[in-house]
Amino acid sequence: MNRSNEPLQALVPAELDWGDDGNPVSTRFGDIYFSRDNGLAESRHVFLAGNELPRRWREHGSTDFTIAETGFGSGLNFLVTWQAWRAYRQQCHSGARRLHYVSIEKFPLARDDLQRIHTPWPSLAGLCQELLARYPPPLPGPHRLLLEHGELTLDLWWGDIGQVLPDWLYRRRALVDAWYLDGFAPARNAAMWQAGLWPQVAALSRPGATVATFTAAGAVRRNLAAAGFKVLKTAGFGRKREQLCAALEKPVAMPAPAGTAWDIPRSCLPRPQELLVIGGGLAGCHTAAACARRGIRVTLLEREGIASAASGNAQGILYTRLSHRHSPATDFALASYGFAARLYRQMLEHGELQQGQQGELCGCLQQVTDSSELARMRPVLESLASLARVVDPVTASRLVGVNQPCAGYWLPEAGWIQPAALCRALLQHPLITVLAQSGPVQLGREAGSWVASAAGEPLARASHAVVAAGQHSAAFHGLDWLPLRMIRGQTTQLPPDPVRARLRAVLCHSGYIAPANAAGQCVGATFGLDDPDPAPRTADQSHNLQALAKALPDWETQLAELDRGALPARVAWRCASPDYLPLVGPVPDREAFVRDYGALRDNARQAIAVAGSCVPGLYLNTGHGSRGLTSTALAAELLAGQICDEPLPLEPELVRALAPARFLIRDLRRNRL
Repeated sequence: MNRSNEPLQALVPAELDWGDDGNPVSTRFGDIYFSRDNGLAESRHVFLAGNELPRRWREHGSTDFTIAETGFGSGLNFLVTWQAWRAYRQQCHSGARRLHYVSIEKFPLARDDLQRIHTPWPSLAGLCQELLARYPPPLPGPHRLLLEHGELTLDLWWGDIGQVLPDWLYRRRALVDAWYLDGFAPARNAAMWQAGLWPQVAALSRPGATVATFTAAGAVRRNLAAAGFKVLKTAGFGRKREQLCAALEKPVAMPAPAGTAWDIPRSCLPRPQELLVIGGGLAGCHTAAACARRGIRVTLLEREGIASAASGNAQGILYTRLSHRHSPATDFALASYGFAARLYRQMLEHGELQQGQQGELCGCLQQVTDSSELARMRPVLESLASLARVVDPVTASRLVGVNQPCAGYWLPEAGWIQPAALCRALLQHPLITVLAQSGPVQLGREAGSWVASAAGEPLARASHAVVAAGQHSAAFHGLDWLPLRMIRGQTTQLPPDPVRARLRAVLCHSGYIAPANAAGQCVGATFGLDDPDPAPRTADQSHNLQALAKALPDWETQLAELDRGALPARVAWRCASPDYLPLVGPVPDREAFVRDYGALRDNARQAIAVAGSCVPGLYLNTGHGSRGLTSTALAAELLAGQICDEPLPLEPELVRALAPARFLIRDLRRNRL
């Protein structure tokens, strides 16, 4: 869904009446969320048994199995499915090995209500707590949660089903193996059961896909049959006499794409067994980890050392920029921030990163001096407190631990991570092979494979390759058209100090500083567009310290006494794009794009119903600028989903906004190509 320039606001939450028996009822729809007799048994009967799970997992002929649900509600269906999946994976080593669960909800439950609903289910207590710990804020759009070490992916699409299903259909891919139709009763929530939805459900379904639902309403049965499903009435749960089950016996024709479909690849190679990743920074390491989680053997090649370039700063900041209106930049920033925060918290909890020394999600204060901006954002954030809230200087001072001269935004899930430690942790997977210090790598196509070579000697080959080489990405053959920009940044390292150790949270101002670890604190950073100078500069040290002193006046005297020339400094170049969004996705075939979409030179608005031609098996993940710690994790998930033909973690508008081919289309429309 395209929400550009619409006001940013939380979705309206579910409204519950708990009644005398303590069971939740939706006041909006006047209906129950699950059976008063036994909600767990009802979910297992209606949805697991109705879709013949887990038998179908055991007999599934491919790696991934996808369940789509209409109505996440209390999360009970997901929780019983998760429990069954965990038991299946402990007992069975064949069949499906990854479960993808995608669910739609227009009125998500508030976290406190969700916790109260889960209380009576002691057999699910551990799963309930983990879901609550990862539960996203009520921001519209998809939210991805990785569970079971990446074997289980939960995508929560907060939004209206009439807008979400077209987004799922945008790529014209049938990806669903089983459907849970669990909106409130058709008589009470007609929008979830309207006749126009069923052709979309059928088009999204693989041959053999099944449907299960608690209802036996005649209109639902007839509409499923009209869409191509073979429908059966089976025994319902408890006092309910009947329910519906259905199966799709043959594929359904996809609707034709609307508009100019340049961002939909014309063809896709089969899911790879092996993959090359060029680049050992955050983008490359996240890409390698995301693909290895999917069972792909990855060879990562790095010309120098892992995290030796822009990903090598001593501390990186995880935070997001806020805006009162939607835009591709805002929406991607929010989505990637939420995913990264959930992922890094898991890594810290599991000991993959050392708490306090290699990272800490301690919260972040973003100083804001514009009072009108704060006044505009305060009501927006009232329903998004888990994302951010406006705080006054007194509250800001208490949260940060150091006197604050101004108000700002408090982001409770933000923090800092040591990028090099993160990169090393991401590469600790048995399916990842690292070839560092390889020198400049060349990438060529040979007999249907991509071959990575250095100094004329082949190093590795695979059917697919991802270029994640930052500023060096455009040097690869066929990528010289990439409009990448190099931005010089210099950071300053402050030694350990008892006074500065009082800082308890990240502080973002015109620069940034994180709480201290054993090595001290990293202060950043300068911003020098197209500045090639590799030598640290005393003037840049002064710039960083003066900006910090302005943000923390109590430290001004102490910072002025530091010897600028003696402080350690680090220079690196961020790689950015002209629109400051990263380039993530398949690499377009430039000549074919010019040929197929050349008519855009004369009429930039015309629709050209031709899918995009892409270089076979070649992908790009670069241009993350100064926010790579935040953006690269979700970008890698997007890329892995495209490579493996899975449901994607972003809406089509954002996938298109990140697609490398956008710059070719832009130049054609402006008659520059």
